[in-house]
Amino acid sequence: MNKIMDAFKGKKAFIPFVTAGDPDLETTEKIIFAMQENGADLIEIGIPFSDPVAEGIVIQQADERALASGTTTDKIFDMLEKIKEDIHVPMVFMTYANVIFVYGTDAFARRTKEIGLAGVIVPDVPFEEKDEMDSVFSKYGLDVISLIAPTSKNRIQAIAAEAKGFVYCVSSLGVTGVRTTINKGVADMIREVKKVKDIPCAIGFGISTPAQAKEMSAISDGVIVGSAIVKIVAEYGRECADKVGEYVKSMKQAMG
Repeated sequence: MNKIMDAFKGKKAFIPFVTAGDPDLETTEKIIFAMQENGADLIEIGIPFSDPVAEGIVIQQADERALASGTTTDKIFDMLEKIKEDIHVPMVFMTYANVIFVYGTDAFARRTKEIGLAGVIVPDVPFEEKDEMDSVFSKYGLDVISLIAPTSKNRIQAIAAEAKGFVYCVSSLGVTGVRTTINKGVADMIREVKKVKDIPCAIGFGISTPAQAKEMSAISDGVIVGSAIVKIVAEYGRECADKVGEYVKSMKQAMG
């Protein structure tokens, strides 16, 4: 099984995101392969949810399209199980607590392990409440990825001490989406994490251009991109996989 830390070994990790089922699961499968072939080091698979509180309009609309096409958690599991032998980069789910609780936390974790994923990112579970979920996922050898944000300040060291896999550093306040400027305070956040634990730190929220990827990878261990990729999917629909692949390649090359 691909472990999350493999994504960061000896390189800066490029971590693209895709909303599963947008516009359909067949296309998602093609996108995952295109990402892998063009240099993705770890892939985030978004499970669509009707109320994704951390997401901006781009990913909200992707979730709506995915749900409208009949995407369910079980169908996503089945698609990923079908391709798991051909995927050699680690993958993690990005989803919300409600999706996991409705499915059943233990059943969700067990299935996630069976299909070869390495962990989950659950942005609406605060640090103080993550033990309930973490205890179940860790039983299956899965990492629950911790997030830190500019508002975390005096909690960063506590979060870092318990972090697994990598730390997701939210570069700005608010929801996901493309931004022209990235909060420079993120370097300070990363320094705080590293004081406590030698764990990879990847920056997400707002990164869209190769220049931003280069700049952010200089101060971190990896770069996460979601909305910019989802925009390509929205524009090209079922013909998007090659375009996503080209974009991934350009971002990875910029990071050196």
